[in-house]
Amino acid sequence: MALDTPHAPEPPESAEPPTSSPGIRDFSNRSFLFVLGSSRADGNSEILAREAAAHLPAGVPQRWVDLNELSLPDFRDGRHEVSGPPTNETEKMLLEATAAATDVVIVSPLYWYSLSAQIKRYLDYWSGWLNVPGSDFKERMAGGTLWGVTALAHDEHVVAGGLVTSLNHSAAYLRMHFGGVLTGTGSRAGRVRADTRALIRAKTFFQEEAPLALFPYEEGAEAVA
Repeated sequence: MALDTPHAPEPPESAEPPTSSPGIRDFSNRSFLFVLGSSRADGNSEILAREAAAHLPAGVPQRWVDLNELSLPDFRDGRHEVSGPPTNETEKMLLEATAAATDVVIVSPLYWYSLSAQIKRYLDYWSGWLNVPGSDFKERMAGGTLWGVTALAHDEHVVAGGLVTSLNHSAAYLRMHFGGVLTGTGSRAGRVRADTRALIRAKTFFQEEAPLALFPYEEGAEAVA
């Protein structure tokens, strides 16, 4: 089962090849998994994510998966039952792709001020993967980086705070870094291309600092220390 979505839009014309300079971060041994969770193909969130991905250095591995094109049933919590390895081929593929990536990019439109149902289902599976014998999921995810990309109808991007919090806390639980969320305004198809500020930030989004994610109570403890 191929991971790359077959309806990938062409790289944006504005994309410029990344340059090598002292300010460019080291992307050696990095690999990015982009998880698309929109309910429509080639949506604004995907457009914005591909704009950002176009500015990754050449040669950095990128894998794209569209959850709409995969048969993934609703997650069933079996933590208190006898657990075993996934039997669903889609789940097995997603588990390995997720754990193998150094950087996981969640691409979701803002639906009712949170993540889409497709992305939420995918993240729910993370709970099950923590208990898969031999998967070492939490250990493999620790030290990696979680990113987010979202398009929303509002011009005031602060309303995406719930989505940002959800991703930050998920990263904090797994002791991952959190690179933040790239936001853009777009409701009608392709509208995000008119958000100049979002497109400018997209060029350097993956160059931004990605600190270790912390829960609010941990941030308070650090400040006191």
